[in-house]
Amino acid sequence: MKKYLLILSVLVLSLCLSLTAFAALKGNKLELKVGDEVYACACGEGCDCDTISRKPGKCSCGNDLVKAKVTKVEAGKAYLKADSWPKERAFKTEGKYICACGPNCNCDTISQRPGKCACGADLKEYKK
Repeated sequence: MKKYLLILSVLVLSLCLSLTAFAALKGNKLELKVGDEVYACACGEGCDCDTISRKPGKCSCGNDLVKAKVTKVEAGKAYLKADSWPKERAFKTEGKYICACGPNCNCDTISQRPGKCACGADLKEYKK
């Protein structure tokens, strides 16, 4: 009996750790690594919304998000490259606004401006 409880405990602990490892949004920070594919604002370098999401949709400034690949990650920044962009662009990985869709949603949308997230919910201001 003790053997089965030990095995069950290890399995439950392993499941909890694996689910935590796959969570991408930690507070208001989107954790990215080189090679990740995300959706990003395609408005251009003059736009300051810096919207990034795990799901396709609209950015906080109302335009379509485009699929982009993470090419480099630095403290507080990720460099993204989409097929339609001539060069990579830097995006902040810490959002002033985050998706308010709740724990069952995995769009992980962050932005520097208020608006809607990729899943259609409102972005809420992040307060520590």
